[in-house]
Amino acid sequence: MQAKPTLEDTLALMRDLRARCDWDAAQTHESLRPYLIEEAYEVDDAIRAGNDALLREELGDLLLQILFHSVIAEERGAFSMEDVASGFITKMKGRHPHLYGLGEKQRWEEMKAKKRASIVDGLPADLPALHRAFRLQDRAAGVGFDWPDVQGPIEKVEEELLEVRDELANRPDSTGEAAPRYDEAHERVEEELGDLLFAVVNLCRKAGVHPAIALDKSNVKFARRFTAVERTAAARGLKVGDATLEQLDAIWDEVKAGE
Repeated sequence: MQAKPTLEDTLALMRDLRARCDWDAAQTHESLRPYLIEEAYEVDDAIRAGNDALLREELGDLLLQILFHSVIAEERGAFSMEDVASGFITKMKGRHPHLYGLGEKQRWEEMKAKKRASIVDGLPADLPALHRAFRLQDRAAGVGFDWPDVQGPIEKVEEELLEVRDELANRPDSTGEAAPRYDEAHERVEEELGDLLFAVVNLCRKAGVHPAIALDKSNVKFARRFTAVERTAAARGLKVGDATLEQLDAIWDEVKAGE
């Protein structure tokens, strides 16, 4: 019976590809950056689809990126895959001191906060805004800047919503048109809407929900429902672009009730 491949086998293969494949040999940390992000998104898509076969394949592609960067670093004499593994083991045991005889159980963000000069240290600037807001709030909570329960965030959302209403009501053009007007009034509305979004993210965090996942599911739900609205309208000889809001809203309610 043939032995199953090991992670050491994958590392050996990566080293061989770097030695014998022109394309692989030409890659650098910098040239691989777009692929790393792309592969991470493809793993996410496989998880969203609930497709185990696809998830297995995409995890392999993501592993390729890890191996690639590790071998390139090894060739530069910077560090090896073994160093990566060692760092991983040290970090995981440090995150769970109560499981490995290293101390009492602690929240990870509280432990990390003791090592950071600021909550922004080490947080990538290019993180998607929704996730970055979540992480900033999570880190602030790690140093004690947090509400004890969801009631505080709920009240903050209500407060920020009132401020948005006030700015919209005071804007010279309060018709609600979608095109942005880049003036001081627009900037105030933009700022208040940003504060409202930030408050909603914090409410999600305190409720134990990741805002990016919640919004993604809402996007999927909306797309599914509106596609059904388009199909229903077409079946009735109604063109969506020419229909009234009342007509579309009535079909929307039908679709929603039928789910």
